[in-house]
Amino acid sequence: MEATAGKPAAVDEAARSRSVRVVLLPLMIAMLLSMLDTMIVGTAMPTIVGELGGMEHLSWVVTAYTLATAASTPIWGKLGDMYGRKGTFLAAIVIFLIGSALSGMAQDMGQLIGFRAVQGLGAGGLMVGV
Repeated sequence: MEATAGKPAAVDEAARSRSVRVVLLPLMIAMLLSMLDTMIVGTAMPTIVGELGGMEHLSWVVTAYTLATAASTPIWGKLGDMYGRKGTFLAAIVIFLIGSALSGMAQDMGQLIGFRAVQGLGAGGLMVGV
């Protein structure tokens, strides 16, 4: 390895390694956000649906999230290509968090299904952004 701009190659490699770690950590945290949501909601969903009185609609809560994630993933990718990945990734995080907060405040099954779909839209962007 040769030195560039008067710096030894070892210094450049160390700086590059540090910058990769600085970028990788927030990306891993964003994926952790989505994975924790899936684990927590998956475990608590029967109780939540039971309290809202809609056991016959339990599958729609999961389906709305999954369908919204699958449908929005290519759209987020295209938006990232057109407008920049950083802004679309941050928008996806905001939409995911808004969907999470709204899902937590849902008063009936219709709201829960709709808000989980909003959360799924954000989750599609999380997958593409990372």
